[in-house]
Amino acid sequence: MALYLLFESASGYGLFHAYGIDEIGQSVDAVRASISDLDRFGKAVKLAAFTPFSSAVDALNQCNAISEGIMTDELRSFLELNLPKPKEGKKAKYSLGVVEPKVGSHISEVTGIPCQSNEFVQELLRGVRLHFDRFISELKKSDLEKAQLGLGHSYSRAKVKFNVNRVDNMVIQAIFLLDTLDKDINSFSMRVREWFSWHFPELVKIVNDNYIYAKLADYIEDKSKLAETDIEKLADLIGDEDKAKEVVEAAKASMGQDLSEVDLINVKQFAKRVMNLSEYRKNLYEYLVTKMNDIAPNLTSLIGEVVGARLISHAGSLSNLAKCPASTLQILGAEKALFRALKTRGNTPKYGLIFHSSFIGRASTKNKGRMARYLANKCSIASRIDCYSESATSVFGQKLREQVEERLDFYDKGVAPRKNLDVMKAAIDSMVNEDGEKVDASAKKSKKKKSKSEVDGDAMDLDKPSNVADEAEPGTEKKKKKKHKLEEPQEQNSAPHANGDAEENGTPKKKKKKNRDVSEDAEPKTATEGKKKKKKKSKTEDSD
Repeated sequence: MALYLLFESASGYGLFHAYGIDEIGQSVDAVRASISDLDRFGKAVKLAAFTPFSSAVDALNQCNAISEGIMTDELRSFLELNLPKPKEGKKAKYSLGVVEPKVGSHISEVTGIPCQSNEFVQELLRGVRLHFDRFISELKKSDLEKAQLGLGHSYSRAKVKFNVNRVDNMVIQAIFLLDTLDKDINSFSMRVREWFSWHFPELVKIVNDNYIYAKLADYIEDKSKLAETDIEKLADLIGDEDKAKEVVEAAKASMGQDLSEVDLINVKQFAKRVMNLSEYRKNLYEYLVTKMNDIAPNLTSLIGEVVGARLISHAGSLSNLAKCPASTLQILGAEKALFRALKTRGNTPKYGLIFHSSFIGRASTKNKGRMARYLANKCSIASRIDCYSESATSVFGQKLREQVEERLDFYDKGVAPRKNLDVMKAAIDSMVNEDGEKVDASAKKSKKKKSKSEVDGDAMDLDKPSNVADEAEPGTEKKKKKKHKLEEPQEQNSAPHANGDAEENGTPKKKKKKNRDVSEDAEPKTATEGKKKKKKKSKTEDSD
């Protein structure tokens, strides 16, 4: 049987005929030994046909189709034109060797061409790939390298398919920036307090919040200008009228030194910068909350946005976090303490970043380690669900959080928690119910559309012929049948000779039997009535 080889290159499709395999040997080792020698390998394989790609976009489309195991229309036409056509009703006396088994199965399904993909074919195609520029005289090696480089870049760009809403890199950058902003805002706020305290030292004891202090420094500027008319505005800034009055009274008897206008302007500008940074920090936190709910909803509902984002950033990505076992996730962030304990043969740490969760703080001292181990287990489950599930839902995270709450009650009060299997079944049922509600909502919409179409159809039915309008509805037919069945036993009692008349008219016997069965079900008969009927049957038979 002849063997043809399909080779997909960056410049086009090539079809080779392996006609002299006997010269190099039919074993894999023999082919492998002959690949390096072009003179020997060229006697076994020759070029049968070649079709170049029309453009770089066409090459990319063909490459994507081959990688997904699909035969394109161009490839099909190329094969049908250049391969020998078998006679009608007979099998092909050749086979086509391909690299990808999926492509071969698709070619054989669509065109009926027998394909094979084994180690022997792959070695032959490896030799073709090595000497491909030698088989085609018009194709230069530099041109082939450029085509391969361009197709490789475009294929790599097209292959990076990701959901924009589920990019965990944004979460990593946001949590890093949030931590940096917290440090900067704290240091800048302390600088504002220290700077403005030279002018108004009593304000530090009255207002503790850094953001409110920066607002007051921006509003007050010069303490000597404060009056009782400013109490309302100060109360709006502080949120407490008593504190506003206290600020005005402290300004009247303040021990601070006076500052020049230039110094006060600089203090005010710096206070505005701190306010802007604080507001930006709030917006960034809201952004982080929304991104975490999109990327890892279950982990967020279980352990919170900030702790979950820190775990993802420390692991590198959500997929890396999902690959981590629960024991690694438990001490994630405490690597220095771990290696120090291993070096000094001391006690290893019980928790790392997971310590910032509220569950660890609520547990008693003796149960903190057990709680950290249990919480790490649930976080590992939640991260894997978020990473590998197609639909973003927080149902599992809520159920896992309930399990952690039950475990806390078990450690404190001794209340037995639910089994993990029951909780997961409940989560799956709730997901199915949510999907069912969505389906029901869509079904209701479709029913509304159908009812509208039926109303339109009824309006159109008025124009139909009369024989169609006279057709009885199925519901009315059933009612008529029921009435007929109830009336039949009365007719049989009142007209005993009706059966004989029916037989003379040539009605079928099956209907009689049905009528008798119905009458027997409708009214229970005595033994004497049964005997009378038997006598009537015998009389009718004698008359016939």
